[in-house]
Amino acid sequence: MKVLLAGATGAIGSAMVPQLRDAGHEVLGLTRSADGADRLAANGVRPIIADVMDADGLLRALDGEQADAVVHQATAITGMPLFHRSLYATDDLRERGTANLLRVAAALGAERFITQSFFLGYGYRDHGAQPLTEEHPFAEPTGHRGIDRHMRSMRANEEQVLGTGGIALRYGMFYGPEPMTRKLFGLVMRRRLPVIRGAGTVPPIHLHDAASATVAALERGRPGHVYNIADDHPVNFGRYVGTMAEIAGAPAPGSLPAAALAVLPYLHALMIATRIRLSNAKARHDLDWAPAFPSIREGLAASL
Repeated sequence: MKVLLAGATGAIGSAMVPQLRDAGHEVLGLTRSADGADRLAANGVRPIIADVMDADGLLRALDGEQADAVVHQATAITGMPLFHRSLYATDDLRERGTANLLRVAAALGAERFITQSFFLGYGYRDHGAQPLTEEHPFAEPTGHRGIDRHMRSMRANEEQVLGTGGIALRYGMFYGPEPMTRKLFGLVMRRRLPVIRGAGTVPPIHLHDAASATVAALERGRPGHVYNIADDHPVNFGRYVGTMAEIAGAPAPGSLPAAALAVLPYLHALMIATRIRLSNAKARHDLDWAPAFPSIREGLAASL
């Protein structure tokens, strides 16, 4: 297939490029900068310089092109979000950016569309010990202004894509050979990343596995369906930091009470209030996919 990849220079996009090419697909990579275009070209991708948020400019940049599929991996996240406003630009990409890319897909004649969704659409709260399937309520309003903006954007993203026969992938928490994971390792090795007592639980996914699941969904996913993409072992944030220290051979981390994150509303909602486990059974069955890194212990060791 010829695949238009939005977010081609991002963490998951960069992991996808070699896997797409190894699977025999031709890749057109969207980027907003000349530097990004140079990086894509060096990796065998034909770059297209355009802004996903500029519908007219996007259509002009792709005028005369054809593609079989569009994959939406564009975000505006550059580090660990601390406040709800840190995600507003990504919220816009999930709403208006998705609409723009769907227009582009129609213009290109693309018959497949994959979009990035996220596990937090299930809600920033304690969901109990049972893994959630794709049938669980998603992106419901909460009455919290910041959280509801995120929910609205994830709901709009999925509704737009599923309504045209596309596929939504609800990824777990990304980690792997990317800047944030490297930064956390550095903090752990200097004993500057404490364990938060009473921390929540999330479903992780290594970038390599997120990319391989996306390629599998492109080739074998059922139109109009959503898939949970996570590894086999959800992890408590405290255990995540402790495992990093063990793998790095660093001193045991110190600890802080959960109240220490109260001044960082988004981080508190994510790291303290949220307890989510995801079932990946549907992705395993439909996509013939399984994570190469079934837990953070294997994935973090490979990342270091």
